[in-house]
Amino acid sequence: MMKDLFTGTLVRLAAVDPDETSKSTVQWGRDSEYRRLMDSDPPRLFSVKASREWMKKQLEEEPDTYWFAIRTLEDDRLLGEIDLAVTSWGSRDAFVGIGIGEREFWGKGYGTDAMNLTLRYAFTELNLRRVSLDVFEFNERAVRSYEKVGFHMEGRQRQAIIREGRRWDMLFMGILREEWIKIHGNDIYDG
Repeated sequence: MMKDLFTGTLVRLAAVDPDETSKSTVQWGRDSEYRRLMDSDPPRLFSVKASREWMKKQLEEEPDTYWFAIRTLEDDRLLGEIDLAVTSWGSRDAFVGIGIGEREFWGKGYGTDAMNLTLRYAFTELNLRRVSLDVFEFNERAVRSYEKVGFHMEGRQRQAIIREGRRWDMLFMGILREEWIKIHGNDIYDG
């Protein structure tokens, strides 16, 4: 029997509620360290209303993007978000993006658990062949997390971004369905 697709060991994936999530993303967006890890553009501040409208528009206009809220199993707290954007149904490729906005959950396995759930969904439900992502060179914690779930380094764009007066590389990572199944195959089914 198949395991619950949306429940891991630390988190569960839930539907995005634009009202609740927009409040949290505005709060997280005020954290300069979070913004530094998430975006190569200079940080911008958004109101809850603008964030909610943007989120509703994205949910309506991007049918090939699967958006999830990341919630703790312990107390159902919203701690981040993850999205899986199918870039080609013909090739069965997608791009994943994740953000854990609550600092107290950084480096404790919550993002890794959420990524595993998203990959399970991608490979077992959507029947995708490949999932890719990009990450900043200086975000070593994220790179370790991605490697833990099976992503491989595929390339780099040298000196792509500037942070703190220094140029950093953009890293590109990917995982194929057969690689994920080889690592996590026993995790797909109960017992």
